[in-house]
Formats: sequence, C-alpha cells, structure tokens
Amino acid sequence: MIRSFFLLSCALLGLWCSSANAQESALSRLDSIAFLQGSSEKNVLLIDVRTKTEFKQGHLKGAKQVDFLQPEKFESFFKKKDTLQPVYLYCRSGNRSQKAAKYLESIGFKEIYDLKGGYSGLNRK
Repeated sequence: MIRSFFLLSCALLGLWCSSANAQESALSRLDSIAFLQGSSEKNVLLIDVRTKTEFKQGHLKGAKQVDFLQPEKFESFFKKKDTLQPVYLYCRSGNRSQKAAKYLESIGFKEIYDLKGGYSGLNRK
C-alpha cells in the first residue's frame, strides 16, 4: 500500500514537473537572418527601442521608434497593442531590447523576437 502511494506520488510529481517545463517563453532571440526574415512579414510590429537620435542615425525599414528609456511612453504604446501580434525588437547592442522583451512578456505578449547583437551587430547583405 505504501509502495503504491509512493509510486502514484512520484508519477503525479513527474507530470506536474513536465507540465511546468512545457510552459514556453514568449521570447525568442534571433540571429540577423531569421530576424530580418520574420520582421518583413505582414502584420508584425517592428520596434526600434533606441532613442530618437540613435534612430535618426539609421534604422530598419518599416521600424517604429519607441524609446525604452522613456518608460511612460513605452508602456503607453504597448497598452494599446494586441498581445497576440508578433513583436520584433531591436536596439543598438541587444541589451535594451532584451529588457523590453521581458517587460512585454510580463504584460502578456505571446510572440516576442529580439535581435541578438542589436542593430550594430546586424549582418546587412
């Protein structure tokens, strides 16, 4: 009887652990090729989280500039957006966009893609 209870407990614990691990992150970090391909699709948000000055120095075609360093404006922009719409984020080096991606995940966005290495590491061919 005790052995059966132990085996049942182990089985239930295993199921619980596997379901906890099955919860996938909404965030994916992409290399430049995958990022450029995905961000060129229709109905995605392509967001440059750098400052206006950085944005003016060069940006990806079709990108919307939403400065992560201005939290009120950043949060306000995304409160109006559909959390099911894929979001592609980039910054200069990947640091700010990764923080922005974590924020978006925390407020319920389901598909978030971050450019590894940021705009400065982009392999433009």
